[in-house]
Amino acid sequence: MVIGVLQVELTLPASNSLKDKRRLVKSLLDRLHNQFNVAAAEIDAQDNYRRAHLAVTCVSSEAKHANQILSHVMSTVDRESEMVVVHYDLELR
Repeated sequence: MVIGVLQVELTLPASNSLKDKRRLVKSLLDRLHNQFNVAAAEIDAQDNYRRAHLAVTCVSSEAKHANQILSHVMSTVDRESEMVVVHYDLELR
C-alpha cells in the first residue's frame, strides 16, 4: 500500500476577504475530490485571505499510480486562474 501526499502553497490575488478565499478554496477542494477521488483539505493559513496551504492525499496499491493521480491533481491546481502556486511538495510513503 502506498500513500501519496501533495502539499500546495498558494497565493490568492483575486481574494479580498476570507469569504472570497473560502469560496475559492472550497470550490477547488470539492472539484479535486469529485474528479480524482482524493482527500483534500486546507491545512494552514486559514486566517490569511491571500494565502492557502492545501494537502491532498490518495491511497493506491502502486507508487506509480499514486504519483500519476497526484501529478494530475497538481496540473489541475496549476491551471486555476484565480490562484498562483508558490510551492508544492509531493511525497509517497
